[in-house]
Amino acid sequence: MSAPAPSTLAIVDAEPLPRQDEVLTDAALAFVAELHRQFTPRRNELLARRGERRAEIARTSTLDFLPETAAVRADDSWKVAPAPAALNDRRVEITGPTDRKMTINALNSGAKVWLADFEDASAPTWENVVLGQLNLSDAYERRIDFTDPRSGKSYALKSADELATVVMRPRGWHLEERHLQLDGVSVPGALVDFGLYFFHNAQRLIDLGKGPYFYLPKTESHLEARLWNDIFVFAQDYVGIPQGTVRATVLIETITAAYEMEEILYELRDHAAGLNAGRWDYLFSIVKNFRDGGAKFVLPDRNAVTMTAPFMRAYTELLVRTCHKRGAHAIGGMAAFIPSRRDAEVNKMAFEKVKADKDREANDGFDGSWVAHPDLVPIALASFDAVLGEKPNQKDRLREDVSVAPGDLIAIDSLDARPTYDGLRNAVAVGIRYIEAWLRGLGAVAIFNLMEDAATAEISRSQIWQWINADVVFENGEHATADLARKVAAEELAAIREEIGEETFTAGKWQQAHDLLLQVSLDQDYADFLTLPAYEQLR
Repeated sequence: MSAPAPSTLAIVDAEPLPRQDEVLTDAALAFVAELHRQFTPRRNELLARRGERRAEIARTSTLDFLPETAAVRADDSWKVAPAPAALNDRRVEITGPTDRKMTINALNSGAKVWLADFEDASAPTWENVVLGQLNLSDAYERRIDFTDPRSGKSYALKSADELATVVMRPRGWHLEERHLQLDGVSVPGALVDFGLYFFHNAQRLIDLGKGPYFYLPKTESHLEARLWNDIFVFAQDYVGIPQGTVRATVLIETITAAYEMEEILYELRDHAAGLNAGRWDYLFSIVKNFRDGGAKFVLPDRNAVTMTAPFMRAYTELLVRTCHKRGAHAIGGMAAFIPSRRDAEVNKMAFEKVKADKDREANDGFDGSWVAHPDLVPIALASFDAVLGEKPNQKDRLREDVSVAPGDLIAIDSLDARPTYDGLRNAVAVGIRYIEAWLRGLGAVAIFNLMEDAATAEISRSQIWQWINADVVFENGEHATADLARKVAAEELAAIREEIGEETFTAGKWQQAHDLLLQVSLDQDYADFLTLPAYEQLR
């Protein structure tokens, strides 16, 4: 008797989308189902392990480099695989979601790389998940164009040699995709995003002289990197492309991963392209993990925590040294400024700040850096051109002068700044505005001249939570309390209603966003990710 055929993926509770059959083919869904069968059990174990690690940090209020992997760190002989030509020069990378207009503008931006984002810059509506995949496939086939219905302006791709190389970012391990299920169990969003993209585009990208390249978000340990490596090995065999074709850059945006950078590169060494230093999620991770650690772990206003803060400097310097020691690219942080079309003076001051930030990164040894807007590409390019010249990167700068002790990475109290009342008000205002847009399906949102994504909302609500639970006293004498947060939130909501008018306010999701922000900021039981309760409300 023959074995029964394996179950197939079911599309659940989803309105049909135009051209979805080009993405959700039987063969692609069979591949995603196989990824789910093979790897979701390990993913679930690793999520449980995150909780155990967090409990250990709560008990000890410290972290250290892992004794069990000391041999990996001490062995100077291993390196990651050499970078493919399409990923060797990464001096400027632009980030953004995969809607049609952004796809064209990012590819045309003049940046070397586009981080095509299914994660923090994309609210995971079914439409964004499926049509984002379609937009990338259309771009590779050069059948993408776009006419803005409001302005009438048309967008089309430049010649192939002028386009950015795409590095795609799937969702983090913690998120499910409720619209794709196997035997009633939702598939992890990471496997949906990776699986559909890889299945449809791996060979297509090879034919274009590039490859399936990925950014891996929210990684918390080298064991999570090992899981991704095993997925890459399986996927390359499944579609019949050479091992090592996949390349992955890991975002070091959790405090636990900062203690395992070498091990993460080691686990992915045949597929590793580099590491990236991101600010908001990193700070969010510090608050999340050390939220019981008392006053010495209380962060000041998020805008006071720049990359020059001593504990952030330790993190970025260690990242550059680690990457270059192992032959990997070190990619710097985000310039999030959105140029104003009305205020040249605001732009002038902001551009000077962006230039100073990118000059610092280039001089510190980073091989490239992120921007959120095409107008910032030339500024960042100039900073890296001045240091790199004709060289594609500066991996030969080994930064052997850098020495970081375990305590340096969590020396939060080395920063001479305190939380302020204005910082609380800003966290509430930005949190409400971002969550409202996210609930409407927008993941990248311009707020107060900055491009914000989900990491912004995470650090905002985490700071409100931390300040209340640490009984912070602001400079005006007010205590951080739940009642004060509710009062500020009510005032901000009223100000937004006044600013945008009753009709627009009523048509939006403002009250819902206000309520959700307060829920995740005030609940004693700290939610691991804001996007988990938010996803329950996303329609």
